[in-house]
Amino acid sequence: MKSTKITVAYGDGIGPEIMEATLNIISKAGARISLETIEVGQIMYERGYTTGIPETAWQSIHDSKVLLKAPITTPQGGGYKSLNVTIRKALGLYANVRPCVAFPPFVRSMHPVLNMAIIRENEEDLYAGVEYRPTHNMLQSMKLISKTGSEKIIRYAFEYAVKNNRRKVTCITKDNIMKITDGGFHRIFDQIALEYPGLEKEHYIVDIGAARIASRPQVFDVIVTENLYGDIISDIAADVSGSVGLAGSANIGDEYAMFEAIHGSAPLMAGKNTANPSGLLNGAIMMLVHIGQGDVATIVHNAFLRTLEDGMHTKDVYSEEYSKAKLGTAEFAEAVVERLGQKPEKLKAVEYASSNIEEKKATIPTIDLSEKKELVGVDIYVGNMCEKGIEDFAGSISKLTTGNLKLKMISTMGLKVWPIDASSSDKKSDHWSLRFTANGNIVTHQDINLVLAAMAAGNIDFVAVHNLYNFDGQLGFTLAQGE
Repeated sequence: MKSTKITVAYGDGIGPEIMEATLNIISKAGARISLETIEVGQIMYERGYTTGIPETAWQSIHDSKVLLKAPITTPQGGGYKSLNVTIRKALGLYANVRPCVAFPPFVRSMHPVLNMAIIRENEEDLYAGVEYRPTHNMLQSMKLISKTGSEKIIRYAFEYAVKNNRRKVTCITKDNIMKITDGGFHRIFDQIALEYPGLEKEHYIVDIGAARIASRPQVFDVIVTENLYGDIISDIAADVSGSVGLAGSANIGDEYAMFEAIHGSAPLMAGKNTANPSGLLNGAIMMLVHIGQGDVATIVHNAFLRTLEDGMHTKDVYSEEYSKAKLGTAEFAEAVVERLGQKPEKLKAVEYASSNIEEKKATIPTIDLSEKKELVGVDIYVGNMCEKGIEDFAGSISKLTTGNLKLKMISTMGLKVWPIDASSSDKKSDHWSLRFTANGNIVTHQDINLVLAAMAAGNIDFVAVHNLYNFDGQLGFTLAQGE
């Protein structure tokens, strides 16, 4: 039968060891694949590639459209971008699918009935990596959430639940605080949920949601959430299932796909033959299903389950009660190979379709331009107050800016400090937001330019500008505390 080309990245730290173990298992199981290896990660960072990936590697991925990737080490410090994030964004891998399952009693878990899938938005949020240092004291990271991206991942989660016979989809946000970004994600979830009357739907604030995953994960089935929250809670779910080392991950786009373990490169464990390859192996099982080799995926998955059932364990899941042997990375792989063709006797065996089912590509949502967008003011962030008190500073700004826009408020860190009243606070800062409005008059970009020109002439260090808009009369910006 025709083989499928797969691009393979061995990664850093424990990456080469667990990749070797994984490829050994799936090749012995009869995977119909041809491999092309690429060099990415730490070795490429050291050669001067700030993204960790050369053009030749991109070409291989574009040709195969499927990447099996071991963990990558991203150097600490500025100037280096996460290769994981770069790949996900560059290839449009908008859906990160992370199943988390417990294997009682063979892998010790506080929650033996845990069986959930976390569907994580993969391209937006704080992982966009847009950050600034606008002043001496203030560091800034931008949270970017689009309505189209939210709709796409939420619809994917509901479709995933339907196709996998799941019963409930839970949305997790922090919309009690971030009412525009997370609030928009939640509203879109509620809208799309109406299209799936056969599924239960619910919403959790991320803090209590994460606590419930740790204490009562059985209440969840499919979770859909934003990028950062999804990264955190999937590690929690994997850990309470028994070990982060067991969990695999799929990154799915309309044209490309990447499969990996959810854990990192663990450089301190590198070369010791102690790492658990199960996470990458489970990622490879998802890959086999994706490329239409569900028959091989079935063989590998059942052999993996039988290996756990027989007490053949790596040290991270070893227990005196249920383990019969503490195996190294390579030895665990050989134990799985020995059980190819066998099924578990107590754990539930799996069976995947022998070929992939042609899935329609996700419909790309269109950007809704029907809302009336109205410019109503501007927030101008400044980094100095000319050594003046807040009242004197506000007076100076008001004298400088004599056009249509008038200074309405000064805030810092989202808290109003002027006009001074009972809600104001004596804050020390070098990052101030000056809010200008026009008292109901039409605001133009020229009005904003005049304010900026006046502030520049007055030697006011403005470090950022955010226009204020209403959409169909609804605020497109937040009020400050005390405003």
